[in-house]
Amino acid sequence: MTSARTNNISKWFWRLCVTGIVIAGIATSGMWWPRLSTWIDQTIAGSRSKSTEEAGHGEEGHDHDHGGHAHAHDESSSLELTAQARKNLGLTDEFLKPIQLTDYKRTITIPAIVVPRPGRTQIKVSTPLTGVVTHVHAVTGEAIQPGTLMFELRLTHEDLVTTQTQFLQSLGELEVENREIVRLEEVTASGAVPAKTLLERRYAKEKLEALLSAQREALKLHGLSERQVNEIVQKRQLLRDLSIVAPAIDEHDHEEDDSELKLSGLARTISFRNHPASQAPMIIEQLNVHKGQSVTAGELLCTLADYDLLYIEGQAFEQDSSAITKSAEMGWPVSAVFPNEGNEAVLDDLKLAFVGNAVNAETRSLSLFVNLPNQIIRDQTNPEGQRFVSWKYRPGQRLQLRVPVEEWKEQIVVPVDAVVKDGADWYVFQQNSDHFDRVPVHVKYRDQSSAVIAYDGTIYPGDVIALRSAHQMQMALKNKSGGGVDPHAGHNH
Repeated sequence: MTSARTNNISKWFWRLCVTGIVIAGIATSGMWWPRLSTWIDQTIAGSRSKSTEEAGHGEEGHDHDHGGHAHAHDESSSLELTAQARKNLGLTDEFLKPIQLTDYKRTITIPAIVVPRPGRTQIKVSTPLTGVVTHVHAVTGEAIQPGTLMFELRLTHEDLVTTQTQFLQSLGELEVENREIVRLEEVTASGAVPAKTLLERRYAKEKLEALLSAQREALKLHGLSERQVNEIVQKRQLLRDLSIVAPAIDEHDHEEDDSELKLSGLARTISFRNHPASQAPMIIEQLNVHKGQSVTAGELLCTLADYDLLYIEGQAFEQDSSAITKSAEMGWPVSAVFPNEGNEAVLDDLKLAFVGNAVNAETRSLSLFVNLPNQIIRDQTNPEGQRFVSWKYRPGQRLQLRVPVEEWKEQIVVPVDAVVKDGADWYVFQQNSDHFDRVPVHVKYRDQSSAVIAYDGTIYPGDVIALRSAHQMQMALKNKSGGGVDPHAGHNH
C-alpha cells in the first residue's frame, strides 16, 4: 500500500512539473519561438541546398541558395537582364543591397506652407527722434549685416533742442556757482565775508545739480544714451545729426553695457559687437522714406527680414490631434516634401517646434509648426558694393509634411518602387545569380515612399532584391511569357 501510494504521488508530481513547463513555454513563446522558427527554416534550407549541390546543377529547375534558404528557379517567373538593361532600369549597386530588419514609423501626410517666425523674421526700423532724412544708404532687396549704416537724419525736434539748450545753460550756471564757492571759501576764512553767504551759495549749487539730473533724464527720454549726454557735457554742443544702423535680433541697446556707441563728431552711430561676416544677412524688404523727407519720432523707416530660420505650418485634421501630440512627445523627426518640377524634394530630420493649442473653428484643423533651417543659393555683389542673396525656402511656399504617428519594430522596409501589384498579389524581384526571380510577398503597409513586407518566410534578411523598377521588370516578364502589353508601359511597334 505504501509503495503504491508513493508511486501515485510521484506520478502526480511529474505531471504537475510537465504542465508547469508547458504553461511557461506558452507564456514566453513570443521570446523564443521566432528565433527557433528561423533556425529551423535555415536548417531545412541548408539541407535542401546541400542535396541540390549533390544532385548537380544540370537539371532543369535547379535551385540557388540565398542566405540560408532556397527559391526554385522557374523560367516563367525569372527574368534575365543584361548589363545594359540593368543600367537602363537604374539597378546600380545602390539599389541592389541585402535587405535588413529596421524600425518603421508610420506617417500621416498633411498640407503645409512656409511661414515667417512671428517677431523674429521681420524687423521694423523706426526713428527715435523727429528730423529730416539727409542720406538714405539702404537699397530695397539688399542684404546687410547688423551695424550697417542705413539712414542719416538732421534733428529738428523742438523739445529736444529746447531741453539740450536748458541743459547746457544749467551746466554753465553750475560752473559759475562752483567758482564763486571757491572764492567765498577763501575770504570767509579771513572773516571778511560772513559764513551765511557761503552757505547760501552751497544751497544754490545743490539746486543746480538737482536740476541738471532732471534735465539729463529728460534727454534720455528723448532717445539719447548716457554716452551721448556725457558727450554734450564734454563738448558743450547740441546734438544735431542722427545715424541709424541695422539692428541685431538678439542684442539690445537698452542697457549701456550691452551696446557699443560710436560717436563721430556729434552724430549718433550705434553698432553691435560679435557679428562675424559669416552671419546670415538680413534683407531690406521695404523702404518707407526718401532723402529730404521729414519724419516724426516713431515713424517707420524700413522693414528688414531674417530668413535664416523659418517655420513650416501644417494643417492637420482634428481627429489626428492625439497622434500628433504623441509624435511631439516622442521627439520623432518630421519630413517635408517640396514639389520640384514634377519630382519631389524630401527634407528629412526636421524638428517639430510646437503644436497649436486651439482648433480652427472654420476649417476644423489643428496647426503644428516645424523648424525649417534655410540655405543661401545665390550670393552676388554688384560693382557698387551692394550685396544681393537668394534663399532656398521662401514664405508662401506650399508643401506636404510627413509626421510619424506610430513605430513598428524590426520590419522589412523597402522603397515603394521595389514592389509591384498584379491582381491580388504583390511581388518583389530577388537577385538569383544572373537572374531576377519574382517572389510573391505580403505587403502589410504602403505609403508614398516605402512598403512594409511581412516577415513570413518568403524573403529573409540578407536577400538581395531590386529596390526600384519593379513595375518595368513585371512588364518585361509579361512580354517574355507572351502576355498582353500594358498600354502604359510604352509604345509597341
